[in-house]
Amino acid sequence: MTAPMFVLGHLSDPHLGPLPTPRLRELTGKRVIGIINWRRRRRVAHRAEVVDTLVHDLQAAHPDHIAVTGDLVNVALDLEFAPARQWLSRLGPPDHVTVVPGNHDVYVRSAVQYPARHWGDYMRADGIGSAAPHGRPAHFPFVRRRGQVALIGLSTAVPTGLVTATGKLGAEQLMRLSDALDHLAHQGLFRVVLLHHPPTSTMSERLKRLIDAGPFRRVIAEHGAELVIHGHSHVQSLVWLDGPNQARVPVSGVPSASATLHGRRDPASYNLYRIAGSPGGWQCEAVTRGLRPGHHGIVEIERRRLCG
Repeated sequence: MTAPMFVLGHLSDPHLGPLPTPRLRELTGKRVIGIINWRRRRRVAHRAEVVDTLVHDLQAAHPDHIAVTGDLVNVALDLEFAPARQWLSRLGPPDHVTVVPGNHDVYVRSAVQYPARHWGDYMRADGIGSAAPHGRPAHFPFVRRRGQVALIGLSTAVPTGLVTATGKLGAEQLMRLSDALDHLAHQGLFRVVLLHHPPTSTMSERLKRLIDAGPFRRVIAEHGAELVIHGHSHVQSLVWLDGPNQARVPVSGVPSASATLHGRRDPASYNLYRIAGSPGGWQCEAVTRGLRPGHHGIVEIERRRLCG
């Protein structure tokens, strides 16, 4: 018997404001630059009312699950994380929402443990792997099974230098990803890989790229996946990776969930992935809804067939 349609909502990079007043000890070099950047530009480009409108529209669609692919906060101040947790609780309970961290969530080395400390139950495995102890880095990849869908959460979030926003998976995480993809394929599940950084980039994005994107793509080419979703680039995107046996794997990115119509990148939008079928006959359609010039509120922007 064919399983019922599963609808996965996907938003990313809300960059939740306002920025709290930093403690003196938090004013490291990179944070100082980030705070100046927020006050001069980013607080205008990223608006709370945009996030609220987008989330209201997403919740009205009643997705079966919601994925958030990182950058909930801005410069990883301690006081940014509790409000982000409150925002997540309004988005949905931990069994209904899955989060992976972004580079802004671990902006400096001292903040590496903050996402797991505050959002750990949104990054908790219920299959392969397990949650890390309270206050310690989460264990990646983690796997959550929801109906015929398996969500595989990766972390590309690592602290970086003053002008870089690169990400890295690391050999151990990639090895565990390979095992998870094989195991879930044998279970006949639709495998969705979540990460923050896109696994493809151009030379102009060298300072923001996923450093080990090549090894990640080789894992997908050998072990397969049905869908890869990400944020980070703040644009709506769809590219294809090689999979096993000449299959093509869609890689779907969404803009910042708080981006206004007048920013330098795409305005805020989110995706709904409508997943149906069974192994060998999966069907997936991506519906994009968001802000669009000349329209009031959130509207449907496009529909794309990803498989089937």
